[in-house]
Amino acid sequence: MRAVRLHGYHQQPVIEDVPEPTISGPLDVVVRIGGAGVCRTDLHIMEGQWDAAMHPPLPYTIGHENAGWVHEVGAGVTNVSVGDTVILHPTPTCGLCRACRAGQDMHCSQSRFPGLDSDGGMAEYLLTSARACVKLDPSTRPQDVAALADAGITAYHAVRKAVPLLYPGTTCAVVGAGGLGHIGIQCLAALTATRIVVVDRNPEALKLAEALGADSTVVADGTHVAAVQELTDGAGADVVLDFVAEQGAENDGFAMTRPGGSYFVIGYGGTLTVPTLDIVSTERNIIGNIVGTYNELAELMVLAQAGKVTLHTKTYPLDAAAEALHDLDAGQVRGRAILVP
Repeated sequence: MRAVRLHGYHQQPVIEDVPEPTISGPLDVVVRIGGAGVCRTDLHIMEGQWDAAMHPPLPYTIGHENAGWVHEVGAGVTNVSVGDTVILHPTPTCGLCRACRAGQDMHCSQSRFPGLDSDGGMAEYLLTSARACVKLDPSTRPQDVAALADAGITAYHAVRKAVPLLYPGTTCAVVGAGGLGHIGIQCLAALTATRIVVVDRNPEALKLAEALGADSTVVADGTHVAAVQELTDGAGADVVLDFVAEQGAENDGFAMTRPGGSYFVIGYGGTLTVPTLDIVSTERNIIGNIVGTYNELAELMVLAQAGKVTLHTKTYPLDAAAEALHDLDAGQVRGRAILVP
């Protein structure tokens, strides 16, 4: 089968033929990929930023946002059958450890992360687990939902945690209206009554944000922290969801959070520099977010199939993976890039 393979860091992956994955365990599932999202994390992987944490053996197949059709199942699989349309939770889990028992799938002590620590889904077929499969309506096109497997669940997870803080009369500032942010805006609109203020440097992204439910938009031009404070009577936002968190956005995001407010870090790559006195004296919270739970992915798919969360995508054939990664890096993708084998 054809696959997008990374042979070394600081270089482009290549398309090459590799053997198809095979079933070896009772809960194994092989999925024929119908859509694989192209994520900024893939760029970070190529730069070697995940090597220390995951240390995957090179070469390997990248791609951690995957949806498709069940191709083969192990003897113990009962929740899906061959031919079913599925979206895949990004981390196949054990179901037995304390985190799994507590419903915190993304912290499973035995989890794998295909596309980061082992072969992923930028290929024709992917080996996963029955525990990762969320069954979809047969009419669903995998390419239309694939990015919800990581970008979607990550955005939804952060919004879901913030919901108790976003009662009527509050303001939520969303930093970045790109691949994750445009999903987060829709989740906020679907789950809360908060006022949504979106900050982005790209005017086209702000137009998309307005169409998706933003109440106000602010151009990130160096005056955006003051602009958010002005929109909130000088106080700042009750919650800031930072889908960028690099190149200075992380420090701006904390600065536009009101005293007693919460700054949610979802994007990454930068360094947040905050004097501890500023945290203590203002009681601002800094909250990390990684992926989400299986149940949250299932909840998100209910919203998606009801038309309340939609992905804005640009599709590429599998052989154009290098072009898709370049376009993402250059800021030329509005929404999400999807590889379609």
